[in-house]
Amino acid sequence: MTPREVIERLIDGICRGDLAELPGLYAEDAVVEHVFGVTEPFRWEGAAQVREHFGSAGTSGLRMTAHDLVVHETTDPEVVVAEWVYEGTTGAGNEFRAANLIVARVRAGKIVSSRDYHDHARMAAAMGRLPELTGALGG
Repeated sequence: MTPREVIERLIDGICRGDLAELPGLYAEDAVVEHVFGVTEPFRWEGAAQVREHFGSAGTSGLRMTAHDLVVHETTDPEVVVAEWVYEGTTGAGNEFRAANLIVARVRAGKIVSSRDYHDHARMAAAMGRLPELTGALGG
């Protein structure tokens, strides 16, 4: 698969809730950084941490669709930049709209690195978790 196809498959799989297949899109030594994590940036290193993330994400009750997806190809044939908006509903029925951007390096059909910029705060607010996270930030 091309880098564009890999990223499109990733976003589609997240929206379909087909999370079990998604770790297969990542290389064994992949590094994924969520630069705008709510309480602090976080990083997964290796396929085991990616699998753990997608395994726990399936319990959140989120239902999402991706809109306005644009995948920019760069002068580096391994690197793509994808931007889109998730529109979704939480398990409690709260609706949200959140912007996303990923800068990904894909080699031989596998994501080897990804810097993800998601609106985690907006999604946390929709899930009723913002007070908990605000407390974690010290008020």
